[in-house]
Amino acid sequence: MRHTEIKRLLSVNVVCIASIILTTLVPSLFLENFSVLGTHLIWLCICSASVGTGNVILYLIFKPNPSMRRNSIAHKVAKFIRCCVYFFVSCILFHGIIVLYGAPLIESILETFLFAVLLSTFTTLHCLCVLGPNFQAWLRVFSKNGAMSIWDNNLQITTMCSVVGAWLGAFPIPLDWDRPWQVWPISCSLGATFGYVAGLLIAPLWIYWNRKQLTYKSR
Repeated sequence: MRHTEIKRLLSVNVVCIASIILTTLVPSLFLENFSVLGTHLIWLCICSASVGTGNVILYLIFKPNPSMRRNSIAHKVAKFIRCCVYFFVSCILFHGIIVLYGAPLIESILETFLFAVLLSTFTTLHCLCVLGPNFQAWLRVFSKNGAMSIWDNNLQITTMCSVVGAWLGAFPIPLDWDRPWQVWPISCSLGATFGYVAGLLIAPLWIYWNRKQLTYKSR
């Protein structure tokens, strides 16, 4: 059963990685002069939409935390609205945190907000897909030893890697290298993306190794 769940998780993560790769390749076939650096704001929008849509579809198919009770249509609609509110609030909070960490307050406000949307897609939307709009479950998962499933472990790792990647991506910006990728927020958004991809790759391997160690010790 554990191996089957890990395989399902790996399949989901591989598709998520593929969706990010496609956002750098497919748009260039339809948009003239498209590039991740040259038209970065367009790429941010496409990447956020692609990853977000892919996550929602995948988790609707695999249902990592299925509900045992049948919910009415009104309950599902209310849950969807709450998810949208959570995501929007997350974008605002990330935007504020990014500004507090040194991003321009008014200048480049669109760039900052789109970067916040991308970061929310990698973190908050992922939480909404796995845990739903249940803030208590979020606190449980991100507390010490709070993960109750491999999907929770995957959520912890990808969220942490995305945030750390975005933070590390800010380091080259103040350096006097005069490179095109040092323009705000290119290096940060690329850092968050690489961190998210790294988390998707690391999580199944770490979970498999950890479960193997637990099995070995229990013998």
